Amino acid sequence: MQKILIANRGEIAMRVMRTAREMGIKTVAVFSEADRNMPFVRYADEAVCIGPALSSQSYLRADKIIEVALKTGAEGIHPGYGFLSENASFSKAVSDAGLIFIGPSAHSIEVMGSKIGAKQAAKKFNVPMVPGTEEPVKDIEEARNIARSIGYPILVKASAGGGGKGMRVVNNDEEFEEQVRAAKSEALNSFSNDDVFIEKYVGSPKHIEIQLMGDQHGNYVYLFERECSIQRRHQKLIEEAPSSCLTPDIRQAMGECAIAAARSCNYFGAGTVEFLVDEQLNFYFLEMNTRLQVEHCVTEMITGIDLVKEQINVARGHKLSFSQDDLKINGHSIELRVCTEDPYNNFLPDTGKLEMYQPPKGPGVRVDDAYEEGMDIPIFYDPMIAKLIVHAPTRHEAIERMCRAIDEYYIKGIKTTLPFGKWAVQTTPFRDGNFDTKFIEKYFKPEYLNADSEESEEIAALLSAHIWHKHKKPEVVLSATSSINKWKINRK
Repeated sequence: MQKILIANRGEIAMRVMRTAREMGIKTVAVFSEADRNMPFVRYADEAVCIGPALSSQSYLRADKIIEVALKTGAEGIHPGYGFLSENASFSKAVSDAGLIFIGPSAHSIEVMGSKIGAKQAAKKFNVPMVPGTEEPVKDIEEARNIARSIGYPILVKASAGGGGKGMRVVNNDEEFEEQVRAAKSEALNSFSNDDVFIEKYVGSPKHIEIQLMGDQHGNYVYLFERECSIQRRHQKLIEEAPSSCLTPDIRQAMGECAIAAARSCNYFGAGTVEFLVDEQLNFYFLEMNTRLQVEHCVTEMITGIDLVKEQINVARGHKLSFSQDDLKINGHSIELRVCTEDPYNNFLPDTGKLEMYQPPKGPGVRVDDAYEEGMDIPIFYDPMIAKLIVHAPTRHEAIERMCRAIDEYYIKGIKTTLPFGKWAVQTTPFRDGNFDTKFIEKYFKPEYLNADSEESEEIAALLSAHIWHKHKKPEVVLSATSSINKWKINRK
């Protein structure tokens, strides 16, 4: 492949293009009318508008994307994550058009794209499962009896899709039917598929996933784990690698199970197997994501492996460039998703103009971002505008580096998850590694951010007063005031 089309937008489009450029591969961007002035559009060697702002009229138009790839002479298509990345029909259509899909086969996506199908496939390889149904719920009374045999609380989950949609916790018989119908309705609206299944609700689990790579010659490796337990609305906010709780033996067992799941569908490319881990460190298969993950960066930081480069080479038919024995964990990495959400108000999405945008720099800091100062944040897409990733020799040093990086990340005009991120990594549960997917529910209140902000402003004010009395120079005070304002901006 000498030219590839990136069927995505924002930071992941930039991420793929940068690796492609290092590999000497030309890139084609497709963009919506709302994204015409985005950095990824300018960065690409060629760029083609494929429709209006709505995803359904642009980034989800498989026919237009393939048409552009053929017209521009692209030989392959990288789907990134989201949009069409886990769409088996798109993967097949790309292949049928004589192009290379930089990802797994349509068969693998179809098998693992269904949570029910994924469980059935993985179970054949003795991967541990959460107790539950192996077929979609068809009869309410039969399903109710299964729920009783499993024991409440149970979880009703959509078979297709993710992101917490089509998911309901059921605590007793009385609410069972209502919650099943609600889950089916949401699943149908979100994924055009109302299949749901039932599994035992694991109340306070950790969410730990294994990154794997496979080639088309039957070789597999796992690139250790990522801890993804800090979430809101079943969507991740903070990820780290490695996990602070796994032993080497459990890590190996989970890695081998992840590879077994991949083998069950003849998987190749980059993929992630997600597990629930209980308080006794028992782990259970959750699902497999047949694409690159948002949080792949922390794995790259601790392994030194460029996962996008490996994806492209596997799609070319090459063997993996490394073996399991070549992989070692180097230090610790943490990622914060910088989302345009208001942590003071239940993480509601925020929009507006990036009046000020200055990302942090320095040793061990990586920012994968999508926007520039002065740009408007559109309402049409995911609220994540950047990923802040740090790497350090130890977990403690990574936490301190994350705090420093957040302090240096200046954003004005929109509210973001930055203040939540700094608060979260400084809490005792996070520092001790003693947290689960209920972290926000158990420990977070918006007023905690106000207390932190007020304390910081008080310190800055005292510093300003000290400088005034020492130097008696108004221009020095102006400088100090500017620093205070920057401090405030970072927390708004």
